[in-house]
Amino acid sequence: MKLTLTLIFALILTVTGCASQPGATTTAATDPGVARLRQDIRRMIATGRDSVFPALVNINVVSVSYVAGGEQKQRSVGSGTIISPDGYIVTNYHVTARGEKFTCTLADRQQVPAILVGEDPLTDLAVLKLQPETDSSANATTSAEAATTKARESSKAAPNYPHASFGDSASLQVGDYVMAMGSPFSLSRSVTLGIVSNTTRVFAGGLMGDDVQEMELEPGQSTGLFTRWIQHDALIHPGNSGGPLVNLRGEIIGINELGGVGIGYAIPSDLARSVVAGIIKHGEVPRSWVGIAFKPIERTGLTEGVLVNSVVKDGPADQAGIKPGDILLDIGVERVTARFAEEVPPLLQRISDEPVGNTLPVLYQRDGQTHMANIVTRAYEADMGERKSFRSWGFSAQGITEKIAMAWGLKDQSGVMVTSDKSGGPADRAEPSLGGGDIIRMVDGQPVKDMAGFVEIYSKLMDATPAPERVTIAFDRGGENLVTIVKPTKDEDFEPPRELPKAWLGLATQPVLNELAKELKMPVDAQGGFRITRIYPGTEAAKSELKVGDVIVSVDAVRMRPRGMQDAGLLETRIRQLDIGDSPAFTVVRDGEVLKLPATLEKTRTTPAEARRDSNGAFGLSVREITFFDRDGRRWDDSVQGVFVTDADNAGWAGIAGIRPGDLIQRISDKQVTDLDSYRKAMATVAKEQPARIVFVVL
Repeated sequence: MKLTLTLIFALILTVTGCASQPGATTTAATDPGVARLRQDIRRMIATGRDSVFPALVNINVVSVSYVAGGEQKQRSVGSGTIISPDGYIVTNYHVTARGEKFTCTLADRQQVPAILVGEDPLTDLAVLKLQPETDSSANATTSAEAATTKARESSKAAPNYPHASFGDSASLQVGDYVMAMGSPFSLSRSVTLGIVSNTTRVFAGGLMGDDVQEMELEPGQSTGLFTRWIQHDALIHPGNSGGPLVNLRGEIIGINELGGVGIGYAIPSDLARSVVAGIIKHGEVPRSWVGIAFKPIERTGLTEGVLVNSVVKDGPADQAGIKPGDILLDIGVERVTARFAEEVPPLLQRISDEPVGNTLPVLYQRDGQTHMANIVTRAYEADMGERKSFRSWGFSAQGITEKIAMAWGLKDQSGVMVTSDKSGGPADRAEPSLGGGDIIRMVDGQPVKDMAGFVEIYSKLMDATPAPERVTIAFDRGGENLVTIVKPTKDEDFEPPRELPKAWLGLATQPVLNELAKELKMPVDAQGGFRITRIYPGTEAAKSELKVGDVIVSVDAVRMRPRGMQDAGLLETRIRQLDIGDSPAFTVVRDGEVLKLPATLEKTRTTPAEARRDSNGAFGLSVREITFFDRDGRRWDDSVQGVFVTDADNAGWAGIAGIRPGDLIQRISDKQVTDLDSYRKAMATVAKEQPARIVFVVL
């Protein structure tokens, strides 16, 4: 197929060239042979496209990240391919990473939820499985009806999704035509055509470097150790990640991972096939590790073997006596040679495929002498530890892996590492404060073994009645062992500070400076002041003779003349110096006439900044009580009740449902919401009952 297509293009160029010569009687546009060739090209591309397009899916992901001491939900999209009739999907790890909810849009535009089967960050691959929702016997009220429903469900045919198959990436050659498929920029399915420009791309460091670079998906998370990418120029964009690279036979020969500036990189199907099989069988890819990094020998003067570039202290290779600078000649009974950087990933893959705990005999050379050693392989540990947020204490943390312990020079993997803290939160206010990189060793005298142990301690303390007011935490920082006291808080306990009630006049004003005073034709001896822009209904000011448009120039003979916008609060400051219930005389200018009008002062109203509020991390939703100013600005009377949404995380459950800042929540399922207390009770009921669906009624 590949050879045929190459010949077709060559023939098109030849025919076109002939047609342009003097005396040519037939053009390429009218030559029936050229038209037939065009149809053949289109047919080949269509064959490849139609073999995979029905299995292509768009993946919408709701994931959680841990920043500023808390959880933050976010939405992202990627692509994937159904690879089995029962709905297994292959995609990238960086598409599914930290995902909590997955929704796949199929070729027929049906949206189907999916679950995560497993991930393999070292190859940036992941597997999802479609999980269609069913109503089952939700409405069955009798045992007979339930039995009928169960029988009907059992008779349903097993799922039979359109799916694509893996091809042989080892058969690819430079110049082969390939198609990149996916959903770029979260748009509908698309396909681009290009050629393979390299079948074994690795990234070596520096100019003329030959050390295979360790790539990171995120700080601390390695990837690509076993990958020799397929480099191609079929255009891909953000959103194509996880989509298939397809040959003209309609086979998946790669999983697109990287791209930009006209170059794309795909994980070869031969590697992806084995990784996917491991994930489906085990939920992960079991791998062996010996703690060695290799360097190719092309510029070392050696003719065989591979150079040991580094050895992890106390790792299996180190314990077997292998040292940096040794030349590894045999692994098991196989001779090994890696002259070039492209030959290093298969060698690492060869070692990782060994059974965990297996004794691996190796032959190596040191100082011209040949030696034997037996390396006992270990299980490859995850690079990144489990991350969690501990909101009541104001920080997030992660478990300590072997790689983290080595990178930070820790003596062991006990404890948990603080990754971030909330500004102004309990950990930040503690003396000394807790911050990123601190290693928590003990809590209230209880040793912290690992993340699971820390979560258990935290849960017991915060679930206790009453919850503790103080928690003592011992932690390590830069070789020092420190102790601090954290005073836990809960989101619902937070109440913004309120001022004591002071005198207030129910109106809004704007400063009138000299230039505006002249335009308003104010008397020379009364120029400048505060123009009334609104009088709040239902207030004492509304009962007075003050009107919108009046310019207040003095209060009880105290001149109110702003010199600039920095004096915008001058009138408010003067009023607050008086007492609630006073009726000062306001000197105003109205239509050029100077008037003295009394108005009774009342106590200040709660502002939005002072309103009581609540934050619900599970729903990504923050609300506050309605204030006088909300009602006035939105023309709501006292019959309008509820809580005001101040923030709805775009990727939180509330945000996904369509709740937006500025909404007024008035009912949650069957619970009427009239104020903050009723809202909290309704949300507590939701947390306790955990219904499948919650209805929010909003204004």
